[in-house]
Amino acid sequence: MLTQIINGRIFTPQGWLDEGSVLMRDGKILEVTNCDLALIGARMIDAKGMYIVPGFVSMHIHGGGGHDFTECTEEAFRSAIHTHLLHGSTTIYPTLSSSPFDKLHEAASICEKLMQEPDSPVAGLHIEGPYLNPKMAGEQFAGQVKDIDEKEYKELVESTCCIRRWDASPELPGALDFARYLRQKDILVAISHTEAEYDAIKAAYEAGFTHAAHFYNAMPGFHKRREYKYEGTVESVYLTDGMTIELIADGIHLPATILKLAYKLKGVERTCLVTDAMSCSASNGKEINDPRYIIEDGVCKLADHSSLAGSIATSDTLVRTMVKAGIPLGDALRMASETPARIMNIADRKGSLQKDMDADVVVLDKELNIRAVWQAGKLVEETNTLF
Repeated sequence: MLTQIINGRIFTPQGWLDEGSVLMRDGKILEVTNCDLALIGARMIDAKGMYIVPGFVSMHIHGGGGHDFTECTEEAFRSAIHTHLLHGSTTIYPTLSSSPFDKLHEAASICEKLMQEPDSPVAGLHIEGPYLNPKMAGEQFAGQVKDIDEKEYKELVESTCCIRRWDASPELPGALDFARYLRQKDILVAISHTEAEYDAIKAAYEAGFTHAAHFYNAMPGFHKRREYKYEGTVESVYLTDGMTIELIADGIHLPATILKLAYKLKGVERTCLVTDAMSCSASNGKEINDPRYIIEDGVCKLADHSSLAGSIATSDTLVRTMVKAGIPLGDALRMASETPARIMNIADRKGSLQKDMDADVVVLDKELNIRAVWQAGKLVEETNTLF
């Protein structure tokens, strides 16, 4: 059936379009037009003057709704994915934090199954670790990090077609060969939990580390050793023009000043927004059953208050936070949709509202709250407050 959304401000790659229509059929956008005349036979949706925007692309997300992807069950995957779908994430890369390789194989099998389903929101698997610098992994990953093992990672990659991103610390022995191999397989390689300085970041970028995970978090900035001063990972990434970054824009991991600085220096084209959400994201008050963690001040922390442990944000939260920090709405939307789609090499079908793209559409009210979500042209009924 043809669906026509009218009477809203439509965000297109060319900017805002008023008094137009978004036409959807068979899971695709048929047309985005400046005409809002009703078409015969179309199901008409009145957006009531609200924002009509692309579905969000979540490329770093550990769980939600009380479930974590490391549970490695189909139920956990489906529950967490649906939880974030309700908040506008129409494309999701389930993220496995540092885990034993038998779990990574299990997760890959589940991910493959979900990806094979028609119009699945799952676009691939994201692995964070276990090849992380122990000094930067912190208590959260205590006992779960290890040295890079070529045979181990090649065996996993060769056994599945679903891995789309893998994060590691570039200063570890074997990390550059790891990156070169993954780039040959068209897998995004990201620096994470690292203390690498400029020369190491330059070498990492040349080897294939083209993205920086949760920028500013778990990496040093400008610092001193004895009487001398050194650039940190942060400054090194800024100086590496082609390297893209992601920001946990939950309003807590990074202050508004840093969000604006990253936006100013890296720009919309190289900055995307991520939730880095844990199982307690949008969990409707479910208690954490792990004594190592607490929820406090709208974020997940280690119980001893030594550090933040992860976000409880959803993608709509990220957009609201950036706008509150003074970033134009259009740019915040691009960083939540178009930019991650391009970084993950799916911008030919995801991340923007234009003809022949997947019909992933979100309606936001003036306060940027979710009012309706379509994923592959299907209305997610629980989100609908329009009609």
